[in-house]
Order: sequence, then structure tokens, then C-alpha cells
Amino acid sequence: MPAPTPDPVELDQLATEAVAENGRHLDELSVAELVELMNERDATIPGAVRTALPVIAAAIEGAVRRMRAGGRLIYVGAGTSGRLGVLDASEVPPTFGVRDVVVGVIAGGPDALVSSVEAAEDREDTGARDVAALEVGPDDTVVGIASSGRTPYVIGAVREAARRGALTVGLSCNLGAPLSAAVDHGIEIPVGPEVVSGSTRLGAGTATKMVLNMFSTITMVGLGKTYGSLMVDVLATNAKLVRRALRIVTTATGVDEATAREALDRSGWHAKVAIAMLVSGLDADEARRRLDAAGGILRTVIESGRGA
Repeated sequence: MPAPTPDPVELDQLATEAVAENGRHLDELSVAELVELMNERDATIPGAVRTALPVIAAAIEGAVRRMRAGGRLIYVGAGTSGRLGVLDASEVPPTFGVRDVVVGVIAGGPDALVSSVEAAEDREDTGARDVAALEVGPDDTVVGIASSGRTPYVIGAVREAARRGALTVGLSCNLGAPLSAAVDHGIEIPVGPEVVSGSTRLGAGTATKMVLNMFSTITMVGLGKTYGSLMVDVLATNAKLVRRALRIVTTATGVDEATAREALDRSGWHAKVAIAMLVSGLDADEARRRLDAAGGILRTVIESGRGA
């Protein structure tokens, strides 16, 4: 069965497909002029993201509620959008110490991460199938990512997620996107024409990464994966991260490095547990028990210990 043919008029009207006035002579500019042009263009992206902050906040609040109940944050996209989702999801385990909580799905599967599988985005049923394969449910949040706001694969994915009771979010870079009409929260970042017309790996890609940074970081803060700005659930899996774990414990508790290392050794190199031990005078098992009872929120354990 052939993939559907997109409406050329619909595509031509997208702001992300338009030709920027300052790019009409792009190939005639010097390297210095091109660098300045791209830098000036990139400086407009945070302002575009700012226009969508209220809906971004509402979507994240909904995601946090579901994730506290055991749900997942699932990104679904195609091409650059899909790669950015997989990238953001892949950074969560080493930073926040959780696995399979933030998931990235890309049209065309893993091969599409390193090679173009552009035709994979043209079928709604494939997006629906990939969401069904994850057994998405009411505690999950599915974020469909499509710069154009009309990618069939992504629209199929969020429709299937909605059918299964999940919270649905659409992230696009065009106003009035069909994707927004298909979800609970439609996030639209009006980035305008690209420096290279239609190359949404540029401004749209930057805007997308900024929003995904918010989703993954703020949901993890909401799940107690930080204490202040310290990543207390970091996995100390290499020399740099061992050093970071030591610095986290000394910063949070004020102890010297030798004391921090001893507590980390006794905690199995879990910074959050080591901090709870040092601040509250607990052994490792009791620190873990109290953290579990507090839903993993270190501040709750520390404040209850100080008030005891």
C-alpha cells in the first residue's frame, strides 16, 4: 500500500518552508557574514519558545502527575525531530539514574538515527503501531514532535496514545498545526523561515531541543531526582561521574572528601543515599527505606530528620 501523498499547497504554506529574505543571497556571503547571520537567527529562538511557556508548563505538570504514578514520558518523531527525542531520552539514565522512564521513538527505528529513512514518516498507521508496541496507557505521556506539525507518523502516534488514555502533547514549529488539534496540549514555537529554506534541523531543531530540555529536566526534578540543582541520582559509572558524585555529597552536606567517599562506599555510590546518611545519621538501609517512603524526595528525608 503506497504512502499518502501530502498536499503540496499545505506544505508550501508552512512558515518553516518559506524563504527568508536575508537568505536569498546566502551563497554569495563570506564565512564571516554567514556566521553572523546564523548567530543572529539563533538569537531569536528563545523568544519564540517564550511565547509557548504557559502551554509547555501545563503539559509538563500533567506529565509529572502521571510519572509520579509510575508512567513514562515518551517522545515520538521522525527525521530530525525523532533524533532529538531519542537524544534527549538517552541522556536521562546517566544524569538522573532511571531507565525506561523517558523513551524516544523514531520513525524507521534505530537505523533512522544514523541514516535517512525519510519515507517512514508518511504513514499514520506505523506511528500508531509503534505506540501500541510500547503498551502505552493512562499513566503515560506521549509527546509527538514534528516541526511541520503535520507529519502523518506522529499524528498517528498521538491519536493511538489518546485512544489508550495517555496524556498527549504536540510540539511543532508552525502555528495552527494539525498536530495541535490532535492532542491535549499543542505547543507551537513560531520560529519562522530557516536560514537554509526548509532545513528544520536548524532553528526548529534548536527550539525543539530547548523544549525537550525542559520536559526531561523538569519532570526529573518533580520526581525528586535533584536536591537543589544537584543531580543526586547520578550514576557514578566513569571517573568524571565518580568525581561529580563526591562533589555532590560534599556540597550538599559540608563534609570533607574523605567522609563523603566513605559514605558513598557504604551507600553503593548512590549520592542521594549517602547524603541522607550523613545529614540524618542513618545507616544505608534506613536511609534507603526513608527515601522510598518519601517518594525519593531527599529534601523530605532531610527536613524530617532535622525536625526529629
